[in-house]
Amino acid sequence: MDPTIKLILLLIFFSIACASTTEKKFEHCERVVKDWALSSLHQGINNDKHTLKDLLFFLHVPRTGGRSYYHCFLTKLYPSSQNCPLSYDKLRFDPSKTKCRLLATHDDYSMMEKLQKERTSVVTIVRNPVDRVLGSYEFSVEVAARSLVHPDLASATKMSKHVRAKTNGMSALDVWPWKYLVPWMRGDLFSRRDVRRQKGSSEAKSDSPYDMEDMLMPLKEFVDDPIVHDLVHNGATFQIAGLTNNSYLAEGHEIRHCVQKHKSLGQHVLHVAKKRLDAMLYVGLTAEQKESATMFANVVGAQVISQLRDAKFSMDTSADNQSDYISSWRLDSELESNIDQMTVAELIEVYEGCSSSMLKTQSRRRFASLKRISPANFSKEARRSISDEVLQQIRTLNYLDMELFEHAREIFAMRRVLMGNIDMKDGSEGKFDRLRVFELWKIPSLVVLFILLLVLFVFANARRRVSKVKV
Repeated sequence: MDPTIKLILLLIFFSIACASTTEKKFEHCERVVKDWALSSLHQGINNDKHTLKDLLFFLHVPRTGGRSYYHCFLTKLYPSSQNCPLSYDKLRFDPSKTKCRLLATHDDYSMMEKLQKERTSVVTIVRNPVDRVLGSYEFSVEVAARSLVHPDLASATKMSKHVRAKTNGMSALDVWPWKYLVPWMRGDLFSRRDVRRQKGSSEAKSDSPYDMEDMLMPLKEFVDDPIVHDLVHNGATFQIAGLTNNSYLAEGHEIRHCVQKHKSLGQHVLHVAKKRLDAMLYVGLTAEQKESATMFANVVGAQVISQLRDAKFSMDTSADNQSDYISSWRLDSELESNIDQMTVAELIEVYEGCSSSMLKTQSRRRFASLKRISPANFSKEARRSISDEVLQQIRTLNYLDMELFEHAREIFAMRRVLMGNIDMKDGSEGKFDRLRVFELWKIPSLVVLFILLLVLFVFANARRRVSKVKV
């Protein structure tokens, strides 16, 4: 047989074998993803999503502005004794401390496997995927740039370990996903600095901070990297679905990789993530900062205040007949002295002052960090220099997050309408309760009203017919 024909037949056979293997891998992935999605949906949905349960789980999606909610809302509301210990890293979360009431973490939804679902309320904030990816890039560069004060990467790494061990505190290097992204970015910054030194040049060849390849990793390169594909792209969907590389689920990693390899399977994960958003106590939007904060104060804050007051009242009046829940709720002395006077309006004022102060502090720290890679300077104005091609690439790669973001916007819009024209400044915590009662009873009430009108209409027609017969 002619060698050419042999080669062609061999290639055909190889192609058929590869196609068969690929098809089997897809079928396996499809089965695994569908089984997980079906199981997740069958776990049940919170039927009373509007009522704050014993434990508040703040599922903090990175770069959504959640830090201000944690420090300026939640730590102002909850006594420190009710904070789950060092819960921003799953390695430090201690589920044996059953009496904690606030869990704020970058851990994904699979954390619920360690919690009592029926006693847990979940809240989160969602951001435009393009802005979230840009924020992830900027923050990775910013934190990594702080290490450039050291002469080389080895000394920077050594000093970082020494400081963390000495202070026993937490830094970005302890928190997902920064514990992966920052060291990677730091190594890249030191490599580029070494090249500049060898060349004897420190001038940037671009005006855009997103394309200064002599100084830092260009945005386009960042977006294309496998690390970013695994940690950042569609990160909100995977986090809310419980399928990040930080997942507690044994099958979580396989499901995520299947979805990343077979795009069509992503719809199953998206469906689960949407259902979980629907069942949450609160869903905020980063872009709607003021309205989101106001809604959070009225939906979550009002109920926390109410619970704390009830707990204090119960401890004051019925110390001998306390439930386990009430007896476990010990108020900090400062909070106990202020809880009787605290209102939603005051909570919002506290948040506004605190978040403004945080923003100024973060801006100063960011400015100091970016001085290490001057003239690179990230800003809203600088973002306009990003090419449409790169922005479109980010949207395409985050196709799941784009849909999830639109769903979050719909939820936010519906709940904003539901709350109506509430005057957020009169400090009434009972408004949300009244709103919730209205929502629960408005449909039966409308049905009853319709039936009454129908009965009156039939009765009136019958009277009219009787009158005509008599005439």
